[in-house]
Amino acid sequence: MKKPTLALIQMSVSRSLNDNVQKAEQLVREAAAKGATIILLPELFENHYFCQLEREEFFSWAHSLDQHPFVTRFQKLASQLGVVLPLSFFEKSGQAYFNSLVLIDADGQRLGVYRKSHIPDGPGYEEKYYFNPGDTGFRTWSTRFGRIGVGICWDQWFPECARIMALQGADLLLYPTAIGSEPTEQVETPNTPAMWQRAMQGHAVSNSCYVGAANRIGKETIESAQCTFYGHSFISDYRGEILTEADANFEGSITASLDFQEAQKFRAGMGFFRDRRPDLYRAILSLDGQSRLP
Repeated sequence: MKKPTLALIQMSVSRSLNDNVQKAEQLVREAAAKGATIILLPELFENHYFCQLEREEFFSWAHSLDQHPFVTRFQKLASQLGVVLPLSFFEKSGQAYFNSLVLIDADGQRLGVYRKSHIPDGPGYEEKYYFNPGDTGFRTWSTRFGRIGVGICWDQWFPECARIMALQGADLLLYPTAIGSEPTEQVETPNTPAMWQRAMQGHAVSNSCYVGAANRIGKETIESAQCTFYGHSFISDYRGEILTEADANFEGSITASLDFQEAQKFRAGMGFFRDRRPDLYRAILSLDGQSRLP
């Protein structure tokens, strides 16, 4: 198997699903032309980030996986280009709504769905109004170009998510993202790209895995609410070193070549997984650090 090349798409998003999907497809094609074999788009790239406010009408933007307006289109694109596409979408399943991702392999086949586990609830990011907590557990998949684990945005702040995907054999951790400025009256530091990156670089170090996060850019207004998405999409190697990073205004793709065999050798040599003590970790299964399991 040849060494994979990861591409992250960073893009602005409009209120037109058709325009966004067309732009996303073009950017995927451009990334593939540069040699990318795994291509990640941002979280919920099909429309503005509607979770800034709680509005009933936005539930109509959700669709079931089998009847989704663009998933099949990207399956055909993945097959045509021979690339792996983890694809974020707003999912309706029965009476439940999820912030989801379908992993499309390089032959266009759907390998499975991950539903976002950690759902934020705060000013400007009121996702608990829209999304049920994910019920899939954390997922990894063996693709044509390696074993990949994918979390979604808020998941990227939680070391448990990254560790479980690594335990499942992931060589690459991916995080489609929609993150930007916080309302200034709510937080002392309204812009957090450096802290955001450091959290995921920590996952790369602790798990000896490559990490990539794809963010959107631009200012989006929903009625009285406004967020400026800060970009800074980046790829980290398995030592936590940033290989490439987009700035706050860049629109397009960034790429890096990955060497999973070297990462696996390094991981074994570091001994992080050899020296784990799961027998001592029961407290992490509780909310207050007081395990009540037998």
